[in-house]
Amino acid sequence: MDDKPKPDSGNEMWGGRFAAKPAAIMQAINASIDFDQRLYAEDIAGSKAHAAMLAAKGIIPAADEAEIQRGLDAILAEIEAGSFAFSREREDIHMNVEARLAELIGPAAGRLHTARSRNDQVAVDFRLHVKRALAETDGALGRLIEAFLDRAEEHAETVMPGFTHLQVAQPVTFGHHCLAYVEMFARDRTRCRDAIARMDESPLGAAALAGTGFPVDRHMTAAALGFSGGPTRNSIDSVSDRDFALEFLSVAAIAATHLSRFAEELVIWSTPQFGFVRLSDSFSTGSSIMPQKRNPDAAELVRAKTGRVNGALVSLLTVMKGLPLSYSKDMQEDKEQVFDAIDSLALSLSAAAGMVRDMRVDAGAMRRAAGHGFSTATDLADWLVRELGLPFREAHHVTGRAVALAESAGTGLEDLSLDALRTLHPGITDAVYGVLGVDASVRSRTSFGGTAPANVRREIAAWRERLAARA
Repeated sequence: MDDKPKPDSGNEMWGGRFAAKPAAIMQAINASIDFDQRLYAEDIAGSKAHAAMLAAKGIIPAADEAEIQRGLDAILAEIEAGSFAFSREREDIHMNVEARLAELIGPAAGRLHTARSRNDQVAVDFRLHVKRALAETDGALGRLIEAFLDRAEEHAETVMPGFTHLQVAQPVTFGHHCLAYVEMFARDRTRCRDAIARMDESPLGAAALAGTGFPVDRHMTAAALGFSGGPTRNSIDSVSDRDFALEFLSVAAIAATHLSRFAEELVIWSTPQFGFVRLSDSFSTGSSIMPQKRNPDAAELVRAKTGRVNGALVSLLTVMKGLPLSYSKDMQEDKEQVFDAIDSLALSLSAAAGMVRDMRVDAGAMRRAAGHGFSTATDLADWLVRELGLPFREAHHVTGRAVALAESAGTGLEDLSLDALRTLHPGITDAVYGVLGVDASVRSRTSFGGTAPANVRREIAAWRERLAARA
């Protein structure tokens, strides 16, 4: 009787080393096809480039390469048509594609994996996917910036309170406030482009970790896959790091944080206590029990998704932090959080752009609030310095007394009589009233980067030129 273990068809990927199937729980924890099937387009593109290179270098016959290309095109069509049957027993996208290729073209399919490993294969797939996600994020950020520029132009002279500590500080224009987000999201765009530049090298051909003895042309495959930086220069690093994914998550977390800050302002501004904006029905929901409610749920969900993106960054940092070189199976846990962050950020950027374009701004409510809280106190102090030659610290003290006087009288600074102001400093003249209004205040802030309407319009024009140049 033959007691030798029988080879099992479920282990064709492992060759002759294993004779039995892994346990069901091992299959469950080991399989990644449920999520990495998302990499199908990149995986097929990498295989097509690899096959073309192998044939060009005489490593595989040209006839086999032609069959491989035909089969890969057929698989791509099947996946995109939704007719491809993904198998968990085949673990991942790489083995699913390779197994189907064997079904379609026979033994020639076995030549495709010459001079490569799943280690460099997944590295190139994932890098291509993250590169594309960054490019799409860059575009979505550009559309959000355009939405803010349109609102800034519309409200270049709309006065609103500027806040520090969420307390009324000084009057600003709503256009200037919108441009603050333009600056933030524009920096996020530069981070996208910087990250792409750093990851724009191909790991394909690094094989398992040591390179290959076949005379491959890694520059050829790098060019075919659109890697402008050529191939990676160290085979160990090529398969063992995921800093490109970490950098995407870092960029995403910063952008999501900017989105969250804006979403928080929309939540606050849309309350009856503020009433600065009203979100359209397209981005609001109601209550199941309170018929009067208009909830800013889109803004709240944008705010919440930031937690998912930030969590993804921390998760992958934790996965990678203790791994010795080179590849470890832990790195299979690098994709789900990245995919989730890609989706969450894309959805949040689209929702934010929609809310910016659709929201109705109540300029009257903003103006009324801008005059509260003695918001022109700094203008009074500046006037005392400029017109009376007081040292700023003395002017600050005089102005503080003026605020206390107005507060005790229940009035604004602009409502204090000239006689009352002269009790604080005899040199004050009625010219001071020219700086105590919110309109005069914002018009006076003409320093570079200031809130003056003329500045706002100039910056809008400059940003539109930059966007056109980048396009």
